[in-house]
Amino acid sequence: MSLRSQKNVKSSEFQYHEEYIRNERGVELFACRWIPSSSSPKALVFLCHGYGMECSDFMKECGIRLASAGYAVFGLDYEGHGRSMGSRCYIKKFENVVNDCYDYYTSICAQEEYMEKGRFLYGESMGGAVTLLLHKKDPSFWNGAILVAPMCKISEKVKPHPVVISVLTRVEEIIPKWKIVPTKNVIDAAFKDLVKREEVRNNKLIYQEKPRLKTALEMLRTSMNLEDTLHEITMPFFVLHGEADTVTDPEISKALYEKASTRDKTLKLYPGMWHALTSGEPDCNVDLVFADIITWLDLRTADPASLTVTPIRVTTTTSTSTQRVPVNGVSDNTRGRPKRPYLNLLCGLNRGRLVKISKE
Repeated sequence: MSLRSQKNVKSSEFQYHEEYIRNERGVELFACRWIPSSSSPKALVFLCHGYGMECSDFMKECGIRLASAGYAVFGLDYEGHGRSMGSRCYIKKFENVVNDCYDYYTSICAQEEYMEKGRFLYGESMGGAVTLLLHKKDPSFWNGAILVAPMCKISEKVKPHPVVISVLTRVEEIIPKWKIVPTKNVIDAAFKDLVKREEVRNNKLIYQEKPRLKTALEMLRTSMNLEDTLHEITMPFFVLHGEADTVTDPEISKALYEKASTRDKTLKLYPGMWHALTSGEPDCNVDLVFADIITWLDLRTADPASLTVTPIRVTTTTSTSTQRVPVNGVSDNTRGRPKRPYLNLLCGLNRGRLVKISKE
């Protein structure tokens, strides 16, 4: 996995940094981080964003709040998402998303300054599925997870009939990228606050077209597989869900809580809140949700000696080396984005001038 970097921003509470990596398939992926300025981080938090979303802009609030609370926060835009390269919101194999996150996030953990730090995953919507699969890939590596309205089970209310799945599966290799899957307007259904809803709708980084056929099937198969293996979840977790969520059914989080094997599990349902708990609710609700998240993290990092940190493995899923290539200057929100069509969002919910990659 090769790497190039740019944009550094400093504030009194955190430092923000961006970089590009190249995965084992040769695709350039965008990554970013928020690091506390005043002290060594309490622990590391790794973001897994929702379908059609990204980390640097849409999840900026999350990065800033957690960094201001003393946590080092790292994000990666999946292939085809946000500022990463690839066909917009096309997921050929869900395992590619998981492997890319695993390779990059474990490479962060392998850095000397972070090797002894606790490691927590944070997943929103489809990112919840990515989070759980990262745990299943290496069960003892992560110290816990925060799951916000996770996609880890298909609600019986919307589960497709087996015949429909069979028909779509027969043509997925013929027309994998076709945007033919019907879906409701997720932005209207996910974001309660009207001002925030319009901000999302006007954000050109957010994909707002129909899901591609293969992407939808990969998400469906992933959810169904997770549904059958929820009992295999052994890491501590905090799952949060709005009771009025119509994008991912709150019953999904209840099922995860009930079936997971771990003893350290917390479920909190928020009456009247919608899908986008951390970005689509009125400010007072968002403050409440983040306060709960930070409290949960603080309780598990108060005594660093109590965290068992699994030694870093030498090998990853990729055989290429990791490199960083600095790019000078600080860019604004539009500088550095490839001039390509911007495309949207499902089950959760955003790009950069290419710079020559070279080895250190």
